[in-house]
This record gives sequence, structure tokens and C-alpha cells, in this order.
Amino acid sequence: MKSRVPAYACVALLLAGCAAVGPDYERPAVDLPNTYLTYGDPVANAAGAAATIDPAWWKLYGDAALDGLVERALERNADIRFAVARIEEADANLREAGATFLPQVDLGTTGARSRISTNTATPLPSTVSPLRNNLRLAVSTSFELDFWGRLRRTREAVRAQALGTRYAKDVVTLSLAGLTSQAYFSLRSLDAQIALARETLAVRDEYLDMVRRRSAGGIASDLDVNQAVIARVDTATQLKELQRQRALVEHQLSTLAGKLDLALPQSATLLAMPLPPAPPAGLPSALLERRPDIRQAEQQLVSANAQIGVAKAAMLPSISLTGFYGGESQGLSTLLNSGSNIWSLGFGLALPIFDWGRLAARADAAEARAHQSLAGYQKAIETAFREIADGLTNLEQTTATEEDLQVRATAARIVLRLARARYEAGYSAYIEVLDAQRTANDAELAVVRNRQSRLSASVDLMKALGGGWSAETSPSGR
Repeated sequence: MKSRVPAYACVALLLAGCAAVGPDYERPAVDLPNTYLTYGDPVANAAGAAATIDPAWWKLYGDAALDGLVERALERNADIRFAVARIEEADANLREAGATFLPQVDLGTTGARSRISTNTATPLPSTVSPLRNNLRLAVSTSFELDFWGRLRRTREAVRAQALGTRYAKDVVTLSLAGLTSQAYFSLRSLDAQIALARETLAVRDEYLDMVRRRSAGGIASDLDVNQAVIARVDTATQLKELQRQRALVEHQLSTLAGKLDLALPQSATLLAMPLPPAPPAGLPSALLERRPDIRQAEQQLVSANAQIGVAKAAMLPSISLTGFYGGESQGLSTLLNSGSNIWSLGFGLALPIFDWGRLAARADAAEARAHQSLAGYQKAIETAFREIADGLTNLEQTTATEEDLQVRATAARIVLRLARARYEAGYSAYIEVLDAQRTANDAELAVVRNRQSRLSASVDLMKALGGGWSAETSPSGR
């Protein structure tokens, strides 16, 4: 029985040595509320709870032009191509890291012809030629035993980096779709504002002509005429500014979509666009784990954690096996004969003894980088939580404001109609018409701009939630 103790001890030591040094990764706990605060209309939220958002969430807005722009951007944008190239590089690095577990086999051959001196203290026999040939052909290999897990930790780190590049591409995809959608909504908002400005300009041209006729007839004063001129010029200037802004937004869409000669026809369809379903009340905070930027930050933490093991393994002995097999001869015809065979098997062990703290400093640096990645991961989660909360608030408030603005616009149109009737009947001064026109124009523009803000807030929320939500992640579906 005692004779088995050394064997058991050897097996135990071998198994213990197979464990990789360094800390194993554990997802850090982050203190977050379980859900976001309840908000909005319970009926609308209940309907949103049953909705599952498609990954192509921009199609919910029901605009074929927007769908085409986003799809083109995801296909041709330079940022996407750059992210794909990063993935290809990371995949190649991962294959390289996996190959280190297998021995590298090399084929080597050498040929030499040399002459030795005949004037040495011990002269060569006359039968021995001073000229010599030496040919060698051998297959060699070397293999590091991953006794401390250095190679395994390296592969773990590289695998995490490869996953991180995929999540980085998802981040670019989500951001690009969001930027394109919001730029498109801005363009359509400007289209609607341009249409309103043209209508206002036509009305002010009509009133300017009427005031001039009334002035010629002695009914209106020069004050009314000049006020009408100023109002007309103000509207014309406003129209030109809106057209300038539209051109700039169109240029931005051209760059995002990778089509520099992009030209989109004007369309005042902003208010007719459908809105995505409202998120369910009490969204679970676990939804933010779907965000690709958080997953990318976690993979950076995984990689940094594995690098600690790599640095610590460098402080331990490295064990390697080497060998070669081949033939060596003075002539090519006898190179492969049995008498020309050569071979070697070797075992190597290297242990750093005095490095003046260099390896320990590297391990400390690896731990410091892991702490940095941990802080980055926690910050990404906290930022995501805030962005989701901001998105919910913005969507709720812009939705609630829209009803008030519609009431204001309706009242402003009634006031304008009454002011026109009073002025044309001679009961009021032209200044009342100008004020009513200005108020009505501002009210109509406010409705359009608020709808743009509401659509943009829904895009921000989609991005903040990593592309939307699903019934499986709603409170009723957990």
C-alpha cells in the first residue's frame, strides 16, 4: 500500500499543475434597480408589452426610403467595413493562439563544401582529401508543455478579444442605424417646415397685395404696407434658412449611406409616420445586458483578467520538448541510407531567477489593466441605465406634449381666421393679423418639431435598449 503513495502524489501534482494560474473570470455584480420606473399610459404600455421588436427596428416607421437608406448604410458605410476587417483580424489572432497548443514541425536542409588545412601540426594522411562535403536533411519540432496554463490563458484572452470585435461591430451597426434614422427624420421635419413656410409665404404675398390695394384706395396706411413687407421678407428668409439646413442634412445622409450623390425628393410625410409601440411599464434593468457596448466591455474585462494568468505563468518554469529526425551524409546518394540517420530528443526547463522584479511588475500591470477594464465595464452599465431612463422620459414627455401642441395649433388657426375677418371688415388694425399669422406659424412648426423629437426619442430608446425589447424580456414574460 505504501508503494502507491508516490504514484498518487505524482498524479496529484500533475493534476494540480494542469490548472491554469491566475484568477478565473466571474461576472462582477453591479448594483442596479430591478426595473425602471413606471411611466406613460398603462393601456399603451400594456400593448407594448406584448410587442416583440424586430432587429430591423427602423422598419417600424413604415417608410421605404428610410429602410433603403439604413440598409445601404449597413452595407456600404466605411465604419462597417472597418469593423468587419477588425473581426477578420481577431479571428486570425484566435487561430494563431489555438495553433500554439500543437507542435510546430519544420523541415530543414543544409549543404556545405569545405576545405581543411594540410599544414597543421598533425598533417592529414595522404589518403584523406582536405575537401569535404556535408549534406543534411531533418524534420524538427518543438513543443511547449502548457503546465501552468499560459497558453490557455492566452487563448482565453484572444477569444474574448475576438468576441469583443463582434460586439464592436454590433455597436457600429446600432449607432449607424440610429444616426441614419434620426438624420432622415430631421430631413422630413425640414420638408414639413418648408411646406409650412411656403404656405405662409403665399398667404403673406396675398395679404401684401391686398394691403397695397387698400392703401391705394385710402383704406390702409403706409404703416400697414411696411408691416406686410417685413412679414413677407421674414417668411422668405425663414424658408431659405430651412432649405439650407435641409441641404446639409441631405449631405450627412449621403455620407452615412455611402452614396455621395444622394438626392431625396421632398416629402411632408413626417406626421403620417407610424410610431413604434410604447415599452411596457416596469422594464427590467436586465435589458441593458443586451446592449453590444456592454457585452464588448465585458469581453475586454475577460481578456484583461486572462492576461493576469499569462503574466503570472511567465514567472514559473517553462517546460518544452524538442526533437529532430533526418539524415546526414557527404553525398546526396547516401543521404537517406540507414547509416546516415540522425535523431535527437530533448527536454528543456527554463526558470527565471534574477530579473530584478521585471516579471512581477508585468503581473502588477496586468492586474491594474484588469481594474481599468472593470471600471470601464461598470461605467458602461451605469451609462446604459441612464440612457435608457433618459430615453423613456423623453419619449413620455414628447408624447404628452404633442396633444397640447395640437390644441394650441387648432386654437391659433381659429384666431387667425377671426383676425382676418375682423381686419377685412375694418374692425381691427393689420397688426392683429400679423400677430395671429406669427402665432399660427409658430404653433404649426412646434407640432412638426415635437413630432421629430418624439421620433428621435423613440430611436434613442431603441439604441439604448440594444435594438428594442421583446415579450420574453417584459415583466409579464419573465
